[in-house]
Amino acid sequence: MKMVIGGAFEGKTSYAKRTFGLKDDDIADGYSCTRYELYHCRAVKHAEELVRRCIRSGEDPMPVAENLIRYNPDVIIIANEIGCGVIPVDSVDRKYRELAGRFCTRLATFSDEVHRVTYGQGIIIKKTDSDDNIGEQEEIQEQDIEIINVEEQD
Repeated sequence: MKMVIGGAFEGKTSYAKRTFGLKDDDIADGYSCTRYELYHCRAVKHAEELVRRCIRSGEDPMPVAENLIRYNPDVIIIANEIGCGVIPVDSVDRKYRELAGRFCTRLATFSDEVHRVTYGQGIIIKKTDSDDNIGEQEEIQEQDIEIINVEEQD
């Protein structure tokens, strides 16, 4: 897994396309993709929006992160960094911000690489040998997490 993070409108998707050779058809959108698409795509942009969708449906987003790690471990995650800036007054927005941070932190922990993009320019802030994450992968397989049917559509 690889992750590309940065602020809104900083050029993360363009950077990911250039860096990893992605085409538009390779990229699912967290705003609207089905779970099947999420677990079978090469990349997903707006990954933080998966959290918002879970909150709206009353679902815990962390099993989605765990299932993404399990079923699509080579995916490239593209996410807006929403934890910086003013803390929202609205409790639902604060919950979204916190859960999106936890969700992306979990994915970054599992990722071999994390790229931070500002003004279209990326810097690698984490790079590990994929063998370094083997223990992490074994831990995930041992966890009692909610497994969903990846053949189902949203």
